Amino acid sequence: MKLQTVHIPYTTQNENFSDTIPLSFEVFGPTLCEAPIVLVNHALTGNSSVTGENGWWDQLIGDEKCIDTKHYTVLAFNIPGNGYDGFLLENPEAFSLYDVAKLFLLAINQLQIKKIHVAIGGSLGGSIAWQMAVLRPNLFENVIPIATDWKATDWLLANCRVQKQILDNSENPVHDARIHAMTLYRTPESFKQKFNRSINEKLHVFNVESWLLHHGKKLQTRFQLKAYKMMTHLLTTVNIAKETGNFLSAVRNIQGNVHLVGVDTDLFFTNKEIKDTYQIYKTIKNNVYYHEIHSIHGHDAFLIEFEQLQTILQPIFQKKNTNYEHHNHRQKNTRETTSVN
Repeated sequence: MKLQTVHIPYTTQNENFSDTIPLSFEVFGPTLCEAPIVLVNHALTGNSSVTGENGWWDQLIGDEKCIDTKHYTVLAFNIPGNGYDGFLLENPEAFSLYDVAKLFLLAINQLQIKKIHVAIGGSLGGSIAWQMAVLRPNLFENVIPIATDWKATDWLLANCRVQKQILDNSENPVHDARIHAMTLYRTPESFKQKFNRSINEKLHVFNVESWLLHHGKKLQTRFQLKAYKMMTHLLTTVNIAKETGNFLSAVRNIQGNVHLVGVDTDLFFTNKEIKDTYQIYKTIKNNVYYHEIHSIHGHDAFLIEFEQLQTILQPIFQKKNTNYEHHNHRQKNTRETTSVN
């Protein structure tokens, strides 16, 4: 699919940036507002290409797949500054997760979308879905944050600091930061199953080392330093209760169903935090649910355990929204507000 762009005049919450943001996105399946809309938010090094040949969630999204693009319109934005569309930010720390969520919502307004059937995302993308639901509590019929939580814990902040130190000081920053990050996205058990202390005879190193070096090099070829700094910084700003000072106050008005999906071995957004969020939230909300992916692979399970994810998601996506035409009616000239890169 071709990237499309909406241009949004925007001043960040901290007022350290004020300019027009070119916010790019892709649409898969029926034309916007001709079918129920599924908003997919990408994770740290992801992008708007959620399905297709290079789609990072192609196992879940597509024709006759779990999120069926014959029945749903899938909308995916690029987080501004991720570099996928060529746009980079000179001052990443001017932006927060709040600003990204606000920009996505402004774009949704510009596209004249009145209702979204599902907002879904893994890791950072799920945190953005949380923030969007707080800002527009009546917009989403279902919110599905996967392998993520509504706040950055001290553990997450600590590891983001390690990432920042590497990105600021390493001679090979993206490569080296990725190596460190991959040890958090998996688990000791996952490494043992995959490598079991085996040796790469060609490189004369352990296979786990060559695997890490491969991932470092791979990201270095497709991700720019400014973009990686931007995305890592955004992780440190995950906190939907910043404005209210209280989680329940922040989420009290969310009208749609909220499905929390945790990974039992997650070392990044730990599963205990997600379970605790569920226990607190269900004291004020009847339509909040908790689902668990069982995996030895840790945080990356949301990109690996597709059968389990399908089992969790299928009941949600089998319920078609028959009112979409009423909710999402818009004038024929909507496309005049967008431009194609």
